Amino acid sequence: MKVIISGGGTGGHIFPAIAIANVIQKHQSDSDILFIGASGRMEMQKVPQAGYKIEGLNIKGFQRKKIWKNLSLPIKMISSLLKAKQIIKEFRPDIVIGVGGYASWATLFAAQKLGIPTLIQEQNSLAGKTNQILAKKASAICVAYGNMDKYFPEDKIIFTGNPVRNNIASFNDNTNGERTESLQHFDLKEGMKTLFVTGGSLGAGSINKVIDENLQYFIDNNIQLLWQTGKSYYSHIIDSVSTLFKHSPKAKELIHIHEFITDMDKAYRVADVIMARAGALSISELCLVGKPLILVPSPNVAEDHQTKNATALVNRNAALMIKDTELDSLFVNVLDGLIKDEIKMKTLGKNIIQLGIRDADERIFKVINELVK
Repeated sequence: MKVIISGGGTGGHIFPAIAIANVIQKHQSDSDILFIGASGRMEMQKVPQAGYKIEGLNIKGFQRKKIWKNLSLPIKMISSLLKAKQIIKEFRPDIVIGVGGYASWATLFAAQKLGIPTLIQEQNSLAGKTNQILAKKASAICVAYGNMDKYFPEDKIIFTGNPVRNNIASFNDNTNGERTESLQHFDLKEGMKTLFVTGGSLGAGSINKVIDENLQYFIDNNIQLLWQTGKSYYSHIIDSVSTLFKHSPKAKELIHIHEFITDMDKAYRVADVIMARAGALSISELCLVGKPLILVPSPNVAEDHQTKNATALVNRNAALMIKDTELDSLFVNVLDGLIKDEIKMKTLGKNIIQLGIRDADERIFKVINELVK
């Protein structure tokens, strides 16, 4: 089987793409897989690290805030389309898969013009405009949420869920004492409530700010904090807490700050409550983890799709949500009300784990296999 997988820009597109490539290789070890991404974006590093070849297109998205930066966009779109067409003709794939991101449009559009079967993997509950356009000529559309027929042709929709990383797909909260080992890994103590905070690999400014301003809450209530600040904020946060750490041994004991956490399964395992953004991939992973969630949707994403993702869980009593604009005023009350209410925590955990799909990659492979046949 020869397969092209296209998309990227964020981990939310890249990790599902790699998961799809992995499941193809698992079933057909002699398959030939090529990725097409956007030059200069994170997929150009992450995909080779996962062991796959990648070609880059010189394409960027529409700049909503800096309109003048879009002047060269038509030229980049045309050149990317021509390059994608050339790559496809040379590689001669059996199928082309799009996971979203700038490069995905050019690659799938070119493949459809050449009459090659295309599959769209839509991670969000609010479909992107590009995927809605591509869907008209797509062979199949794999989705992770219900009611997607308002965006896509109903006869092409297949509910599969979002594929996640292997260590999360097989997540178990306490297999063979793994929780104890995970607590030791982060130098955390057994028997104390722990909040895990993450804003993604780059970090989330508003989340980091509210945590930084309320560190005394954790000290006063004897709550452990495992805090992934993200690359963009780490040095500032370390500077900010240095005085507190100097004068309060208890603060240093309770507050554990990391720029980036590689072993996310361990971080999820030690958490009693998790606070995170509401990206589609994050939510798919967190549904498998089954811990009480406080979601803070990012306001800086197209069409506010993170709020739609979070609302889908809130409506099922499977998570709590705080709007980014209300974080300063509501954070302490919401966290305190949750972390001291064992019944509420158990209810949220029980409800969210029922929404998890562990075999999304296998479901997608089945669709790919049928299309190629």
